[in-house]
Amino acid sequence: MQAPSFWWRPGRGALLSPLAALYGAAAWLRLRKPGRSVGVPVICLGNLTVGGGGKTPAALAVGRLLLAYGQRPFFLSRGYGGRLAGPVLVHRAVHRAADVGDEPLLLARLAPTIVARNRIAGAQMARGEGASVIVMDDGFQNPTLHKDLAILVIDGRRGIGNGRVLPAGPLRAPLEAQMARAQALIVVGPPDDAAAVVKQAGRHGVALFHARLEPDRQTLDALVGRRMLAFAGIADPDKFFATLSDAGLTVAERLSFSDHHRYTAAEAQMLTARAQSQNLVLLTTEKDHVRLAGDPRLAELAARAGVLPVQLVIEESAALREMVLKTVKAR
Repeated sequence: MQAPSFWWRPGRGALLSPLAALYGAAAWLRLRKPGRSVGVPVICLGNLTVGGGGKTPAALAVGRLLLAYGQRPFFLSRGYGGRLAGPVLVHRAVHRAADVGDEPLLLARLAPTIVARNRIAGAQMARGEGASVIVMDDGFQNPTLHKDLAILVIDGRRGIGNGRVLPAGPLRAPLEAQMARAQALIVVGPPDDAAAVVKQAGRHGVALFHARLEPDRQTLDALVGRRMLAFAGIADPDKFFATLSDAGLTVAERLSFSDHHRYTAAEAQMLTARAQSQNLVLLTTEKDHVRLAGDPRLAELAARAGVLPVQLVIEESAALREMVLKTVKAR
């Protein structure tokens, strides 16, 4: 599903305000519920809005930080888009995106990852497997599991759109209610359109961090002078395309698909044929590529498509490291 464009236009969505008020009230009540502790510290990375904030790169950044300091982090994910309810430990050699979703497959490259729609069951499994800390990729608005450290992530370029709650806007819950339950906010990219969020964070004493997504330099260098067909099925494909343009690469054609899009055989054939006919290099995101892998119908596209890895770099890395390690040591 592609997010409606009016979500990102100031002043739009008023007709859906009554429904948004009901949804927001229910979300506010859920956020106030005390979560259950499972005896292992839990660090949660969540988006303020529906999709595209940068929570998975942020979760990976926190995971790398923990590994560097001798911790044994386990990622915990709902596994959006996958058929398995879990709890299940992700095995990259066995599971596909259709089983566990695309994000868990990326997380599992770094550390053990558990998919569970029941977050308590998933956290208990992680503890049983020897986790010293659990890093939740999403789940901030889910009240069942106690979070020792809740970090919200926002795309500074997109902000919160029209500032309304679902279905009138992209917010998952009222902004103030979410800020009241968070300890930190990571703004990804220039914070120009996140001023209201930053202001609200200041009111609630939420620690502010600035970050940027850095594409892999070696991959970019190898693409200089090549003409590309770039395609992406993520929450904000324009962010991917802008990264390529900012790097000075030549993107001859851009194709956008909905977030977590499952490519069909016909689409795979179309993409490869268009690239071949115009002598273009196929390039996509890591999340898209893991959805192509393992499906024989998409094998040719998976083999032909290049991937642009990105990593979240946090400016105030020392302060975040102190916050994360203090959370772990407190237990």
